[in-house]
Amino acid sequence: MKRGDPLDQADLIAAAQNGDGEAFGEIVRQTYVDTYTLAMRLTGNEEDARDVVQETYIRAWKAIDRFRGDAQISTWLYRITANAAYTHMGKRRRDRVETFDESMLDVADERAIVNPEVMAEASELHERVARALDELPPKLRAIVVLKDVYDLPHEAIASELGISVTAAKVRLHRARRKLRDILFEESGRSVSAM
Repeated sequence: MKRGDPLDQADLIAAAQNGDGEAFGEIVRQTYVDTYTLAMRLTGNEEDARDVVQETYIRAWKAIDRFRGDAQISTWLYRITANAAYTHMGKRRRDRVETFDESMLDVADERAIVNPEVMAEASELHERVARALDELPPKLRAIVVLKDVYDLPHEAIASELGISVTAAKVRLHRARRKLRDILFEESGRSVSAM
């Protein structure tokens, strides 16, 4: 690939599959924001997200010749990112402060802007959900993020994670139930502490 040549994504993929590092670099530039955003939501902190993104692109470069084009390159990268996050978080289970993306729970509505009490309650709920999400195993957390944050259909989630649609639905149900149990258990602890 020569610098300055405008190539569409199909051309970039073909060039990368033929070993063109510059073409792959352009694919990285075009997909980085989405890949990083997903990694951040799956891992919960910037350092882990950067590590996952790096691992994602290393895996993608090694496997680019096997990309068949059945799906968008972004969908293929989502799947690699989710798998890299599972692997990474399995290795890095440690205590950390959750950095929770504001878009994951949109509870600050117009009433919160004018009512400090509502703002405080929304902030507390936000923190509780962040802590509860952090307690979920990585595979269950990924399902919740892909469905409830990215609003992907079950079929897309199944495809991205390499599981059946039924397994995606079962995992989502299990994840939401576990999330609910964690939140209710936390509520019980805070009430009993009073």
